[in-house]
Amino acid sequence: MAGPFHVNTPLLESTGMSKRLGTTVYLKMENSQPSGSFKIRGIGHLCQKLASQSKGVVCSSGGNAGMAAAYAARKMGVPAMIVVPSSTPEMVVRKMQDQGATVKIVGKVWDDANKEALRLAEVDGFTYVSPFDHPLLWEGHASVMAEVACSLGLKPGAVVLSVGGGGLLCGVLHGLMTLGWTDVPVIAMETIGAHCFNAAVKAGELVTLDDITSEAKCLGAKTVCQKAFECSQSDQYNILSELVTDQQALHAMETFLDEERVLVEMACGAALAAVYSGLINRLQTEGRLPALLGPVVVIVCGGSGVDMQQLSQLKLKLL
Repeated sequence: MAGPFHVNTPLLESTGMSKRLGTTVYLKMENSQPSGSFKIRGIGHLCQKLASQSKGVVCSSGGNAGMAAAYAARKMGVPAMIVVPSSTPEMVVRKMQDQGATVKIVGKVWDDANKEALRLAEVDGFTYVSPFDHPLLWEGHASVMAEVACSLGLKPGAVVLSVGGGGLLCGVLHGLMTLGWTDVPVIAMETIGAHCFNAAVKAGELVTLDDITSEAKCLGAKTVCQKAFECSQSDQYNILSELVTDQQALHAMETFLDEERVLVEMACGAALAAVYSGLINRLQTEGRLPALLGPVVVIVCGGSGVDMQQLSQLKLKLL
């Protein structure tokens, strides 16, 4: 397959969210990617650039990066080894195996799985695919903003996204820079307990969390990538790092399912909660966003690691 592995996803207006916010909200539906999330943009691009002549790829993942790597490897006809922590849902492991990947479960959090992936890359000579920390990944993820520009036809008032390790953030910033839109505010959302980016922004240096205590396991890197931190410290971009609780992210998931008929992961719920919890309105009241805000684009990053059973389990745990 010569072309990119990702698809051009719909940009849909949400009447419910627009009514809540008092300005038009557009949803960039990355949940409709072949692998279930935005990850295929960057990982597909990286694999095509680095792994076409490879013995195979090895990727550490909380779920979505592994799905993307497994999908790309299958399309390229090369073996894939995905290393995941024990927190990864069994359903996600099965989905990766259905793509033809070998899955190895190591450790409690992503950082543990990543150490093993790096070791396997060295021992087996596979191409290591980082889930969020590589310039080719960011270049691939930047395509999301090129599509938004094409569909929207004007500069957005703000872009809302979730941050895990920082790959999507770096990609969106790369895309904004290419478009000459670096003044567009980027609202970078995390859940408390998986907030490595926010912790770094507040400390003025990279911070490694002791543990991931949030249920948004796909945001579960204990340290954000260096590039995302550097961008947060630069005057070139307008990044607002914000936190919501697990309960707010879960409520956003449920409201989104009711109103938009789409089930997404809790990691995605963190971004949706920027609208549903009133956080963007608060930022406007505080003067950190304009009172008259142009159209807001929410990147619905998606996620393969969710079904109705998992939603029920989250509700039992959190509510």
